Amino acid sequence: MNETRETTANELLRGQSQGSLLEVLWVSTRLGLTSFGGPIAHLGYFHEEYVKRKKWIDEQSYADLVALCQFLPGPASSQVGIAIGIARARLLGGIAAWIGFTLPSALALIAFAFGIGALASAADTGWLHGLKVVAVAVVAQAVWGMARSLCPDRERATIAIVASIVTLAWPTAVGQLSSIAVAGLVGLMIFPGTASSSLSHMRFPVGKKTGIAAWIIFFLLLVGLPLVRQLAPSHALEVFDSFFRVGSLVFGGGHVVLPLLQTEVVGPGWVTNEQFVAGYGATQAVPGPLFTFSAYLGAVMGPEPNGWTGAMLALVAIFLPSFLLIAGALPFWDLLRAVPVFQSALKGINAAVVGLLLTALYKPVWTSAIHSPADFGLGLVAFALLMFWKCPPWLVVVLTAIGGEFLSRI
Repeated sequence: MNETRETTANELLRGQSQGSLLEVLWVSTRLGLTSFGGPIAHLGYFHEEYVKRKKWIDEQSYADLVALCQFLPGPASSQVGIAIGIARARLLGGIAAWIGFTLPSALALIAFAFGIGALASAADTGWLHGLKVVAVAVVAQAVWGMARSLCPDRERATIAIVASIVTLAWPTAVGQLSSIAVAGLVGLMIFPGTASSSLSHMRFPVGKKTGIAAWIIFFLLLVGLPLVRQLAPSHALEVFDSFFRVGSLVFGGGHVVLPLLQTEVVGPGWVTNEQFVAGYGATQAVPGPLFTFSAYLGAVMGPEPNGWTGAMLALVAIFLPSFLLIAGALPFWDLLRAVPVFQSALKGINAAVVGLLLTALYKPVWTSAIHSPADFGLGLVAFALLMFWKCPPWLVVVLTAIGGEFLSRI
């Protein structure tokens, strides 16, 4: 019986990881070019592309992944993308997914650092406002779809609503983590344990030895880099240590990283405050993860290495913790979520994740985009194109950007 179950699991594992690296790179690059609106909106784009269109991952496993990445430090949306890439094409698939999703915005910000200032005045343009509006539609679609599958009863719907209210009143990473933890305890108490159904879920091709090695490397770098930095002073090592530490210690991702980055690069005089603020403004006008701001900072630094070398050094350093943490967590998460008792907790956790997405739909996504009846109407059109006309997200992004520019001129 055990041998049969193991054989079935291995067959599932082989069957789902036959995607090519080029396939993963192409899909993630398309997302990297069109995913505007910040980390919560990214999860909406991922849900539409990976769950609904490509069917690379099922609804339940996607929700489990989002819940896991909420617990880990670093950019949650990037970690979800890396994990899906790993599931599709093993560890190299995770790297391909990261490159595709990250490189478009990183290259744009490096170009800006070299003096191509077209993005400098983009903050108030109509097309950029249209991109903020389409993010409302994308997140609304994701919340609707995930709520239907993860909150099918009044208990889980109530958990989602309470989690949303709590995180609105307590809008910090601690508030989010507390909501998820409490929801897990509530789920443990009110939902009965069921037999394992893990074979119907996505399985991640990362062994326990690989996971342990990833955790060891992470902690060795986190503790060892500051020591080596003191023993063998080098600006390149200082840059790598600073950005690695920021990527290791930020919960919630997104804009939470900004004060830490400012302390690390403006404090020692590597970047002026004016350069920092200008780069942050440019970051708002590009798709993809906000952590690519690090590429701009590495490029404009005064001390060498800067330019392309500094940009790549800072970019790799800030994202490396995310890759190590997700690779280290996946094999144990895969085992843990198959335990009946933990499945009960996951029902509550996933309902809370829907609540967090609902909170983010209001603030910052809705509040930063919907300022007038015209904005609301444009958002409704984008939502209808996604939900009912089944238009591809990239096309909806383009059409809504054009709509935003048109509204700004009338």
